[in-house]
This record gives sequence, C-alpha cells and structure tokens, in this order.
Amino acid sequence: MPRPPRSNPKTRTHAIELRKEPTPAERKLWAIIRNDQLGVNFRRQHAIGNYIPDFVCIEKKLIIELDGSQHLEQEEYDEERTKYLNSLGYKVIRFWNNDVTKNTDGVILAIMQALEEKTHH
Repeated sequence: MPRPPRSNPKTRTHAIELRKEPTPAERKLWAIIRNDQLGVNFRRQHAIGNYIPDFVCIEKKLIIELDGSQHLEQEEYDEERTKYLNSLGYKVIRFWNNDVTKNTDGVILAIMQALEEKTHH
C-alpha cells in the first residue's frame, strides 16, 4: 500500500484552523469517538495528502466525513477526494450533520459496523 504523501505546510495549517472551530455536529461526534471510546483511536481534522478528513482512524483506515448543505455544491470534489483516499486503502463513510445531532445512536452503530468490516478484511 503506498504511503500517502506528507501534507504540505498550507494543508497542515488549515487542519489546525479547522480543529479550532468544529461544527456542532463535529463537536458532538468527537465527544463520543475521542479517547478510544470505540476501542480505536480517531484523529480529528488530520491531513492526508492535500485533504483534511473530519475524522480518521489510521489503524483501521476508516474516515468519517460529516456533511452540511454546502456539500451538495461540491459533489465532484468529494468524489475525487474519496477516490484518492480509497486508493490509499481508506474506507470513507459520510453522514449528514443533522444525522449526528438527531440520530446519534444510528451514526455510532454505523461507525462500529464499518470498524468491524475493516477488522474482517
């Protein structure tokens, strides 16, 4: 599996800025998945190449993206980004922000299922 290119300083700086201002949905999900609460370590706004996924589990190669309405206008960008991350062996799962706030248990269940799938492959 090819190692992802190091992120450039601009991407790293942007990741640091994003970490400072999480959306309410990011804040809520992070409170649940941080500190190995699901049995694995997640990082928040961790740069991979030129991309900054919302949450990434390096160990299981799982990326969680939270989408607000702005993602409707950037489907092509999201598709390219997902293809790139898949090429590095990452599985990308996406949730709408309102799913995180209104159906938190369902989101956590889906994340746990994705982690389980990554364990058996």
